[in-house]
Amino acid sequence: MIYLGCSSSLGMAGVDGSAKPVAKKEICPSQMLSKNLTFSGTFMCGKEKKTAIGYDDRMLLHEETGKSHPERPDRLRAIMGGLQASGLLSGTCFTIPAREATQAELELVHTANHIGAVQATEGQDLSYFTPDTYANEHSALAARLAAGICTDLASAIMTGKAHNGFAAVRPPGHHAEQEQVMGFCLHNNACVAARAAQAAGAKKVLIVDWDVHHGNGTQEIFEQDPTVLYISLHRHEAGAFYPGTGWAHQVGSGPGEGFCVNIPWSCGGIGDGDYLSAFQHVVMPIARQFEPDMTIISAGFDAARGDPLGGCDVTPEGYAQMTFLLSSLSGGRILVVLEGGYNLRSISASAAAVMKVLQGTNPGPLPDDLQPTPVGAAAMLELFMIQRRYWSNLHDATFLKFGALLDSWSKAGERKSSKRRHIGGPIWWKWGRKRVLYDIWLRGQMKHHSSSRHDHSCPCC
Repeated sequence: MIYLGCSSSLGMAGVDGSAKPVAKKEICPSQMLSKNLTFSGTFMCGKEKKTAIGYDDRMLLHEETGKSHPERPDRLRAIMGGLQASGLLSGTCFTIPAREATQAELELVHTANHIGAVQATEGQDLSYFTPDTYANEHSALAARLAAGICTDLASAIMTGKAHNGFAAVRPPGHHAEQEQVMGFCLHNNACVAARAAQAAGAKKVLIVDWDVHHGNGTQEIFEQDPTVLYISLHRHEAGAFYPGTGWAHQVGSGPGEGFCVNIPWSCGGIGDGDYLSAFQHVVMPIARQFEPDMTIISAGFDAARGDPLGGCDVTPEGYAQMTFLLSSLSGGRILVVLEGGYNLRSISASAAAVMKVLQGTNPGPLPDDLQPTPVGAAAMLELFMIQRRYWSNLHDATFLKFGALLDSWSKAGERKSSKRRHIGGPIWWKWGRKRVLYDIWLRGQMKHHSSSRHDHSCPCC
């Protein structure tokens, strides 16, 4: 693996975002990885489980110089420092050599115009695709490295050279569309990895996106592809939360109809109970019926507690449970690809919790009292009414139970709280006498947000 030499400018920052002097004994992330972690190129044997890690120091050079952008190099420093401090960069993991994705690999998901536009930034000190999506002279290289790392990790997992993998990469990718750079994202790393997995033998690929923002790019790229199932859990607020896409009614089109599953939260503050309930009753039943050969997680950690942009409440334990559930699919062939997450403490702890599961730690059983909030139950009920025509594994009894819970909460005085958290609005019209009004309202909202979403100012990835 080729890395830049360490310097004080690439030293670790405090995980709370504060500046921290670099001590003489500190080492840069590449040195953390290179010690006793070089990939031998041999296949796994017996029951040995190896986790492959993808990382390169040159991705730290992608930076909005002189400004304080949330998608900053310290994100990777915090994650790699947390993995090192937790002892997770040794034992059952190894690194893969980093390389840049080729034009041909990128063209499997992006147009030549898109790739050329990113490439053109190499001669500029600082440029902007959107008011908040920047590039400097190193950004195109960083984006190619991120995509190349994800490509090789997916191939290594599919060919048995690794059991699973973690791509500590930036810039992130899930907002990047076929021909649109946006939302801090240049190339769509998860989509490039999915195509690489298919080139290595996977017939069906599952992408689960738990970033707090909807992955509009991933949805658009695989809109008509029945070989890739895209499931996203995201804050939505009836399209008011960036990027405005990800309605439950967006299910894919043409041959890909039914292979897009959106679970939109109507407000912030969503935590482990709702995410794990959604995994238990929606994500896992659909995923098992799909029977993927490879599972990719678009792992944004901006739904984590304390994130300044996400405003949700998922804990490291919640991320560990979701990873553990997904590891039961695809024979354990799972690739975690970093997306968003902007609280350095949160992303460090969350990434470490996920890595522990990849390396074999069992987080324990789900809580016996696991139950969604009214917001979560309403979101899952809406999704059930839409997706049950495509997925027979969604059981009526479960969602009837959620309906009964909502009724009981309402009778117990939850109506006022629910109204404040946007439960009581148009969602329930769908199952009442105002179904026609609901459909008219929804079509109007979708048309409005579809025409205006590229004009939004992205607060996120």
